[in-house]
Formats: sequence, C-alpha cells, structure tokens
Amino acid sequence: MKRVDFFYDFSCPYAYLAHTQIEALAARTGADLAWSPFLLGGVFKALDVPSFPAAGMPSSKARLNGLDMHRWADHWGVPLRMPPTHPNRTVLALRAALASGDDLPRASRALFRAYWAEALDISSPDVVRHALDSAGLDGAALLARADDPALKDDLRRRTDEALALGVFGAPAFLVTTPDIPGALFWGQDRLDFVERALTGWIPPDMRTAHPSSSEVIS
Repeated sequence: MKRVDFFYDFSCPYAYLAHTQIEALAARTGADLAWSPFLLGGVFKALDVPSFPAAGMPSSKARLNGLDMHRWADHWGVPLRMPPTHPNRTVLALRAALASGDDLPRASRALFRAYWAEALDISSPDVVRHALDSAGLDGAALLARADDPALKDDLRRRTDEALALGVFGAPAFLVTTPDIPGALFWGQDRLDFVERALTGWIPPDMRTAHPSSSEVIS
C-alpha cells in the first residue's frame, strides 16, 4: 500500500499550488491520497512563531517570495491572484470543508479556487457558501454544520495530529510505502521528492535507524 497525506490550509499560496498537482501525482504513482486540512495558525501558535511569517521578512526576501509563487503558478500553468485581504482567517472554511465528508477534495478545490484564483475573502460566510455551491455542494447546509462542536473538535484534532507528526508549515506531505514507514516533506517544491519516494526511492534518513552526520550531509 502506498499513501500520501497532503496537509494544507487554504491561507497558504504554496498549498494552493500543491493542490493543483497532488491528485495527478497520486494517480501516476498508484498511491492513495488523503486530504488532511489543518489550522496553520494553530500550528504557528503551538510552535510560538508569528502567525504571518512573511510579515517579518526583509523587504528583498518578501519581494522575491512574491515573485517565486507567481513563477511557480506560471510553471504549473495555473492561475494565482493575491487577495487584497490576505491573510484571511480560514477557520470557517476549514470546518465547512470538513463538514462535506467524502466530498472533502471537491470542497477543498472550490475553496482554494475562491481564495487564490478568484482572490476572494473566504473568512466571509457568503464567499464560502458561494464557492461550495459552485462545486455542486450545499453551501448553506455545510456552513450550518461548520458550527457543530464535533467539527470544531475534528479540526483541533487534525491540527494536533499534524503537530505530532512534525508538521510546522504548509503544504506538507507524509509518504508511506511498504519500505517507508512515514517520510515527511515540506513545500510544494518538494513534490519531486514525494513522487520519487512513492516510486521506490528511499530517502537517506530512512535507510538506517540512526544515520551518521556524514550520511546525512552526503
């Protein structure tokens, strides 16, 4: 059995970019794909890092970071528009997506599109409802369910589980194969590593229980 868990929050442009590629990657490699939304702000809070790390970047790095995400969008051939209200709170959208159950991938695609292709503020219930309706889902019903305490607990649980696995940002990918008990990769620019791991490559840190520093460096 091969599996890749895709950890994401709608507020991350690189998670948006990754979501445009991850389904095709899973299909190419014959891997099961698990959509794993979590609250990125909750992870940042637990790790005591700024809730909006880009705000602390030097201006030169922030500028290049902005160019980089648009270069990746062009590379993948997908739209990307920076919402004027970014970063937007995503708690409501995440809960509404979780409320969709088996339709989580469809709901997630719709909400990513609203945020990063249409540059909308998905902290707005109206935006979330319209995005879900546009995907053929019942947006009003999913918004109503988003207030269910069980869904609130589910999002907290998923965020705690991500932290326990070592997730510190989005997107992150956990690859599990018969030869790999669980290799974590961070960043959509590591999708090549994810694909290689799903097609037989074993990362050097997974080849021995305790690799030496020289093995890690090489």
